[in-house]
Amino acid sequence: MSLTHFDTKGDAHMVDVSDKAVTSRIATAEGHITMAPETFEIISEGRAKKGDVLAVARLAGIMGAKKTPDLIPLCHPLPVTKVAVELTLDPDLPGVRIEATVKTTGQTGVEMEALTAVSTAALTVYDMAKAADKAMQIGGIRVTLKDGGKSGRYEA
Repeated sequence: MSLTHFDTKGDAHMVDVSDKAVTSRIATAEGHITMAPETFEIISEGRAKKGDVLAVARLAGIMGAKKTPDLIPLCHPLPVTKVAVELTLDPDLPGVRIEATVKTTGQTGVEMEALTAVSTAALTVYDMAKAADKAMQIGGIRVTLKDGGKSGRYEA
């Protein structure tokens, strides 16, 4: 197996997708942020000094998906047709579970956009609650679904 973002000389390059078919594509990613029980209570009760943590993180995740080619050097700019970011309070962590789904119709997939949405949402939760808990941890970020295109469907 070879890595597609390197040419025969080993130099990084943007993959040429011009010969790929335009198809409907979807990707879903997940992740979480764990925190102290007291921080979880602050977020779940809406007492964070910066405002509604989950609402702001959801918007940040959507924006992150749309900005992916500005952040990841070899990603193609894509016409993102849908971004959905769900943040769920989970007292068992304690923390927040994050899931992002991104859709497009294009010549390459949207896994990176889904991963960036989850990452951006998690970073925003951290930013909004760091005054209460600098020891929060972000983890578990992975692609759980990818469909469309030549390589077909992947489900974790």
